Amino acid sequence: MTPALLSADDIGKALLDLPEWIHTGDSIARTVEAPSFLAGIELVRRTAVAAEAANHHPDIDIRWRRVTFTLSTHSAGGLTALDFALAHEIDRLVIQS
Repeated sequence: MTPALLSADDIGKALLDLPEWIHTGDSIARTVEAPSFLAGIELVRRTAVAAEAANHHPDIDIRWRRVTFTLSTHSAGGLTALDFALAHEIDRLVIQS
């Protein structure tokens, strides 16, 4: 079953709790500057574990210490509650790193 797309109002409200994330088109994204390359890779590894557990996988771009996470529910064609739940989990992992 494909999760329901969120309305523009729902997306705006959900982003209030995610100040580091930006809404672009059918996705939300956040870039993190890790203290080192290996710390960035470790953040990606921990995010991958959380994504597997949720069965919802982000697009990840690694550029030395800069890691960009982009979330969208491709099967639904846009943003769903799954994206915002994973964004909160990524924020939690960033704080821990």
